[in-house]
Amino acid sequence: MTTASAPAKGSNKARVGVQRFGTFLSGMIMPNIPALIAWGIFTAFFIDVGWTPNADLATIVGPFIHYLLPIIIAYTGGNIVYGIRGGVVASIAVMGAIAGSDKLIADFNATLPEGASQLGQVHMFIGAMIMAPLAAYTMKWLDSLWDGKIKAGFEMLVNMFSAGIWGFVMAVVGFYPVAWLVNGLMQTLSNAVNWLVEANLLPLTSILIEPAKVLFLNNAINHGVLTPLGIQQSAEEGSSILFLLEANPGPGLGLLLAFAFFGLGAARASAPGAALIQFVGGIHEVYFPYALMKPITILALIAGGMTGVTTNMLLGGALRAPAAPGSIIAVLAQTASGSYLAVILSVILSATVTFLIAAVILRASRKRDLAAMAATDDAFGAAITQTEAAKGKSSDALGGLRGGAVTSAGGGIDPAVMTERQIKNIVFACDAGMGSSAMGASVLRNKIKKAGIEDVTVVNKAIAALDGSADLVITQNQLTDRARAQTPDAVHISVDNFMNSPRYDEVVELVRDQHGN
Repeated sequence: MTTASAPAKGSNKARVGVQRFGTFLSGMIMPNIPALIAWGIFTAFFIDVGWTPNADLATIVGPFIHYLLPIIIAYTGGNIVYGIRGGVVASIAVMGAIAGSDKLIADFNATLPEGASQLGQVHMFIGAMIMAPLAAYTMKWLDSLWDGKIKAGFEMLVNMFSAGIWGFVMAVVGFYPVAWLVNGLMQTLSNAVNWLVEANLLPLTSILIEPAKVLFLNNAINHGVLTPLGIQQSAEEGSSILFLLEANPGPGLGLLLAFAFFGLGAARASAPGAALIQFVGGIHEVYFPYALMKPITILALIAGGMTGVTTNMLLGGALRAPAAPGSIIAVLAQTASGSYLAVILSVILSATVTFLIAAVILRASRKRDLAAMAATDDAFGAAITQTEAAKGKSSDALGGLRGGAVTSAGGGIDPAVMTERQIKNIVFACDAGMGSSAMGASVLRNKIKKAGIEDVTVVNKAIAALDGSADLVITQNQLTDRARAQTPDAVHISVDNFMNSPRYDEVVELVRDQHGN
C-alpha cells in the first residue's frame, strides 16, 4: 500500500474511533430502514388517528415495533460480526432483553396505586445494539476454542448445540442486567430530551449535530440516540421531532446555494449539482467538503439547524418514522398528519438562514480567496492553506482535500504506485455504503465504460464491509484512515468530493495504460 498521509494521531484517532463506532451502529440500522418505513406506513394508515383507521390491521403496529424491529436489528448486527451464526445467536439474545424489559415494567406498574399513570413498553433498539455485538463476538470466541478439535462427523452436532446453548446463556444475560441497563438508560435519555423540550433548549442540539455531520460523526448520535428515542416517542405519541434533528435537508441546501452564488472556482461550479443531489437524493455527504473547505461556514449550518428545530418546536413539526435517506421526498413521506406546514417551513427557514449567513461569510472573504486563487490557481487548495495557517500547523485530513492520498509532487496520482498491483476491482467506500459512495461509483463506472475498459469492476461498499478484495479504494478524505486500516494492502485514494473529483480522470488514464486500452 502507498499513501502520502501518515496514520491518524491524537484527536484524529479519537475521531476515527467515533466514526467506526457510528458506522457499526449505522450498519445495524440502515439495512433495516425499509422495515422502519413499512412500520411508519402501518402507523400512518391504521392507528386510531391515522388516515384510514382500521382496528384489525392496527394490531400489527405494536408487535412490529416491539419484536420484529429489534430482532432484525440484532440479527443484522450479529451477521456483521460473525455471519449467519452470529445473527441467530444475537436474535436469541435480544429476545431475552425484550422479555426482561417487559417484566421489569410490569413489576413496576404493579406497585403503582390505582389510577396512577403507568410506564409504557420500552422498545429494545438500544438493547439490540448492545446484545448483537456482545452475543456474536462471544460466540465467535467460543468457536475458536474448539476449532479443529472436533472429531469428524460431530461438527454439525457441536455447532448446533453450542450456538443454541450460548444463545440461551445470552438471553438470560439480556433478561437481567441488559434489560435493567437499557430501561434505565432509555428513561434517563427520555427525561433529558423532555427537559430540553420543556426548557425550550432542544435547538441547542444543533451545536453538536451540525459539526458532527461534516466530520462524519453523526451516525453515533443519530443511530445511537436519536433514532431509538424517536421510535419510542413515535410509538407512544404517533410522531417525534427527534427524527428531524439530523435529517433536515435545509441547512445543507442553504450552504450549497451560498457556494453556488458566492463561491469561487470548482466549488462554485459544482455546488448546483451537489444541491440537487443533497436535497432530492438525500445524500448529505456531498455538502461536507464545502463546509470543510471553509470551516467557519459550520456556524451557518448550526444557525440553520437551530432555526429548523425551533420552527418544528413552535409549530408541532414531527415525523412518524426516520427519514432515510435525508431527502425532502423521504421527509415529506414520513411527515405526521397535520405537520406538513411546520416541516416544510422548517426546511425553508433553515435553508434561508444558512444561506444568508454563509453568503455573508463567503462575500467577506472573497478578495482574500481571489488572491489566494491567483497565487495557487486552485480554490480548494487555497482555502485549505488558509485553514491550515489559521490552525498554525498542517493537517493530514485537510491536506487530503488537495488531491488524493496517493499523490505525486504535482498533486495528481503517482503512476508509480499504480504498478504495484493490477487494478481490476475498484471500491468506493463510505460510512453506510449506500449514499455518497454509490454516487461516486456510478460516476467513475461511466467514465471507465466510455473509455472502453471492460475488465474492471467499480462497486460501492460500507467501510466496515471492505474485505481485502479491492485493488483500489476511493474514500472521502475524512474516512481514508478507517478504510486504510480495513484494507492495508490496497491502494488508497482520498477525494474531497465524490461528485466530480479530478482524480477520476487520472484513475481512468492509469487503468487504461495498465490494461493496454
